[in-house]
Amino acid sequence: MNNSLKIIKYTFYDTLRSWWAILYFMFFLLVTGGLLYFSAGFTHSVASILNIILFIVPLVSIVFGIMYYYNSREFALLLMAQPLRRRQLFLGQYLGLAGSLSLSFLAGIGLVFLLFGSMEAIGLLLMLMFAGTVLSFIFTAVALWVGVQYEDRTKGFGIAILIWLFALVIYDGLFLAFLFVFEEYPLEKAATGFSILNPVDLARIMVMLRLESAALLGFTGAVFNKFFGTVSGIAVSGFAMLLWVFLPLQSFLRKAGNKDF
Repeated sequence: MNNSLKIIKYTFYDTLRSWWAILYFMFFLLVTGGLLYFSAGFTHSVASILNIILFIVPLVSIVFGIMYYYNSREFALLLMAQPLRRRQLFLGQYLGLAGSLSLSFLAGIGLVFLLFGSMEAIGLLLMLMFAGTVLSFIFTAVALWVGVQYEDRTKGFGIAILIWLFALVIYDGLFLAFLFVFEEYPLEKAATGFSILNPVDLARIMVMLRLESAALLGFTGAVFNKFFGTVSGIAVSGFAMLLWVFLPLQSFLRKAGNKDF
């Protein structure tokens, strides 16, 4: 346990000192601050901030995560020569990496809220922070899983970017095509199920349904609100997000534990 904490601490501070983490923090600080400064308030800016979070957080997490994995392989090989369990090593690296990225994101959003926010918007702020933090942990785990699957860096980067594109763009296109083809059938349950299968869409729905603008989504918003707006729906969506963290992380740890380095 002590060794795991040392690895988490080392990875956390090593990542936090990098220019990636600094730029990441500054980006959210400046962009969120600009949106809040030139808008009527935090609530009116949430939709724009959410779109930025859904685009940037997965991209930075998956790119920086796979970069860190490839660049730290020699260090990992050195630690594997020590009396240290592989699971402790790779889990510590994951927690330190995802934790530092989450802290940079949370600090950028949180500092702006302290300057321009209001207590009435605390619920929306917490939902945004939850969505961004969980997406950081999800796509960091996905990045490490891709890294351990592919030795070739070029192929690994290509697969990682493809996964990001699929989650952000391709999945929505396939979902809309599915709804268009089967528009004559009752698709309420199918639409809800497909949303749970994509963590980015799930994060978007969880935040948008807390806004008054959710009514503008029409029938789709009513369907989602019927499920995700209930206590059981909130519990299911929260569990699904945590499951999205666990599955790629567990796959990464299992592959790394059995891999012949």
